[in-house]
Amino acid sequence: MKLRRVSRAWYGLLAGLLVCAFTSPASAEVLKIVLDDTIQPITAEYIDRAIQDASRNGDQALLIEISTPGGLLDSTRDIIGKILASPVPVIIYVAPSGSRAASAGFFIMESADIAAMAPGTNTGAAHPVSLFGGKMDDIMKEKIENDSAAFMRSFVSKRGRNVTVAESAVRESKSFTDQEALAQNLIDYIAPSEQELFKQIASKPVKRFDGKTETLNLVGTPVRVFNMTLKQQILDYIVDPNIAFLLLIIGALALYAEFNHPGAVVPGTVGVIFILLAAFSFEVLPVRFAALILILLSFALFALEAKFAAHGALAIGGIATLTLGGLLLVDAPIPEMQVHLLTALAVSIPFGVITVFLMSIALKAHKSKVVTGSQGLIGSVGLAQSALSPQGKVVIHGEIWDAVASVNVPAGQPVMVRRVDGLQLQVDPAPAGVGQPLASTHVPVET
Repeated sequence: MKLRRVSRAWYGLLAGLLVCAFTSPASAEVLKIVLDDTIQPITAEYIDRAIQDASRNGDQALLIEISTPGGLLDSTRDIIGKILASPVPVIIYVAPSGSRAASAGFFIMESADIAAMAPGTNTGAAHPVSLFGGKMDDIMKEKIENDSAAFMRSFVSKRGRNVTVAESAVRESKSFTDQEALAQNLIDYIAPSEQELFKQIASKPVKRFDGKTETLNLVGTPVRVFNMTLKQQILDYIVDPNIAFLLLIIGALALYAEFNHPGAVVPGTVGVIFILLAAFSFEVLPVRFAALILILLSFALFALEAKFAAHGALAIGGIATLTLGGLLLVDAPIPEMQVHLLTALAVSIPFGVITVFLMSIALKAHKSKVVTGSQGLIGSVGLAQSALSPQGKVVIHGEIWDAVASVNVPAGQPVMVRRVDGLQLQVDPAPAGVGQPLASTHVPVET
């Protein structure tokens, strides 16, 4: 009886161990992502996926290695909201040496559970700016500054960092080296590597945004890199304003080639694909519709140059308009998210020259007289082989045709074709001064 009880106890203990094994976290890793780009909607989607994956797999922390010049405020707010609500502690690490977390990157770094920088990095310069650095209205400038400063205070104070200094990066565009940031309590650690950072973090309590405290022991913990999906990689590439502008122009040129050569298929296919890719980019980016109107106006100027041959004046206007439209296309706060002047010129000048050239050829072909088939006979000069009274025979280009004249024409007189009705020509006497047709077309006249 006692033996049965012992056996049952062992069985119960074994079952408990199995249950614990299967219900324990799937991993005890640190999930890592690398952000080396501007902050935009694809970045926000990437970080959101990483937080969800870390939570789902029971990872101890999410490590975000960041190097960014800044980006869009809406995407920054979205990212910070995800970080503050993350069930997994988030570590922002500005690395490697020489990197920066400027503007939007500074906001994101300050929102983290743990903020760290590698030696030789910098952060700050989070003042809101307008396109091309133009001056904003004083009232609007004050509103934007106050809103951004309040946003910064809303999470920096709860992270236990220096609110006053953090706010100065917003209002006064102050920037800080890694040592200055640590001395002024903007970050928690300076570490030359992530493993060194883990050693500094070890056994030190981390206060989460919800007020709970956790202790992270990450030394020796495997680090698993979390990459973008293929869709995110493609969108992250084409969301570059320079690439989006290039896709738009190439797509427009390809569609124009298809319209001028119906049935070619390849130009039309390429044009549609490129235009759709550009449309995806513009859906993500803050696009100025006035700039799109400028781009359309440039196409009209190129067409007018080809039609009226204005000695390049309209073409130059089209190139200037297309360049300006490209520069104004994306309303972004940092130069890295705007179309560069070199890109705009490198696209606009060749596009203008090629477009005017192709349109000129198309217009000349449209205006040129048809010289083949029955329509090619209209306007041709021949001889009346027999008297036309009003019907008879005429010789055109060495061929004998039935003809009907508007007035009686004696045999051997020049006639001019004014219409073709099937196999019969409508002719008139050739105007005065019109010479005989080519000798090769002459045949003896019937008498």
